[in-house]
Amino acid sequence: MNNTKAEELHSKEGISSSFLERFFKLKEHGTNVKNELIGGITTFATMAYIIFVNPSIMAATGMDPGAVFVATCIGAAFGTLLMGLFANWPVGLAPGMGLNAFFSFTVVGEMGYSWEVALGAVFISGILFVGMSFYKVREWIIESIPESLRYSMTAGVGLFLGLIGLKTAGIVVDNPATLVSLGDFTQPDALLAAICFLIIAVLSERKVFGAVLIGIIGVTLVGMMLGIVQYQGIFAAPPSIAPTLFAMDIQGALNISMVSVVLAFLFVNMFDTAGTLMGVADRAKLINKDTGKIEGLSKALKADSIASVAGACVGCPPVTSYVESAAGVAAGGRTGLSAIVISLLFVAAIFLSPLASMIPAYATSGALIYVAFVMMSSMQHINWKEFTDSAPAAITALMMPLTFSIANGIALGFITYTVLKLATGKTKEVSISMYVLTAIFIAKLVYIG
Repeated sequence: MNNTKAEELHSKEGISSSFLERFFKLKEHGTNVKNELIGGITTFATMAYIIFVNPSIMAATGMDPGAVFVATCIGAAFGTLLMGLFANWPVGLAPGMGLNAFFSFTVVGEMGYSWEVALGAVFISGILFVGMSFYKVREWIIESIPESLRYSMTAGVGLFLGLIGLKTAGIVVDNPATLVSLGDFTQPDALLAAICFLIIAVLSERKVFGAVLIGIIGVTLVGMMLGIVQYQGIFAAPPSIAPTLFAMDIQGALNISMVSVVLAFLFVNMFDTAGTLMGVADRAKLINKDTGKIEGLSKALKADSIASVAGACVGCPPVTSYVESAAGVAAGGRTGLSAIVISLLFVAAIFLSPLASMIPAYATSGALIYVAFVMMSSMQHINWKEFTDSAPAAITALMMPLTFSIANGIALGFITYTVLKLATGKTKEVSISMYVLTAIFIAKLVYIG
């Protein structure tokens, strides 16, 4: 009897393994179920900080933190599941860092729009991204915008994130005489944020599993020991998502003044996604050696763009592919099965709302500062010997934090690039799309502000 049961169990396992092999083409990608599980768990551990950081950032708009927490988990789970089942890529998706800060501190905080209208802009940019992903428009725009500006956008978003992290922690404070100055490190928030950054940086350089998560949880525990963080438990039934579900104001986002906001969401998401997917494809050996083409890139871009639309519906800033997926690839993940594992872990994380609610601002600030430096490394790819390339790139990156707006940084960088190229006789380096975008940005600055 026992032998019969063992044989039946073995048979079921064999059928299950066979199905996974056929669906995800494990052998073809040089992997197995065990490697995919490890890869998925590794990627989740490296990007799980978003479930704590995103609600903290989005709460600045007046959005319900509990609803945003659930929306973050659902948006990430849906996007990653789609990436795994449709594209068969080992990539995790979640609300984009930098885009969430732009949403909260610029669109809502500085420009004064409601978070519902901002969500409407995210939805519209997502729809545009989907349309571009099904046609050649996406390739046309990506290829026609200079590399220097693409890299500077990533770096600028990093600087923007870094300033927000430093400001929130009190490491950098306002000063009427000098605009900004150093904060007070005798205050626990500033000191613990700095310690959090150093912990994450050291652990990351030493290739420690889940470095960002360890840093956030570690300084939170220190805060509890100092009595500045109150323990609220770990597990609980998920908060209601009703406050943010389908709350976007699409009509309000169709205002002409929102054009630059929609374009900022679209371009930053587009270039960030393209860069991430190409980087992961190289590490996961998804590039065809004979043709040089990336296998399944079109499907991966479509999955990413659809995820942004779905994320807006539940209450998320643009959902995008995470570069942390490279850690899972390094651990063995090669197919969409890794993505399925990541997706399931995000679903399970919905029950961690008490833990998310007690993560202090200084902990998330330390993580923001670290992520900022990682993103700023893209500046190394800019051609600094060519002034007409480097100056617009620097302006794009610097003006994002200095104007506290990703959209303004992009606009000023694009205008500078086009003007410098035209004035120095290098008109062949300016594409038609650059002329069109420059005209749009000039009109925005002149007539809208």
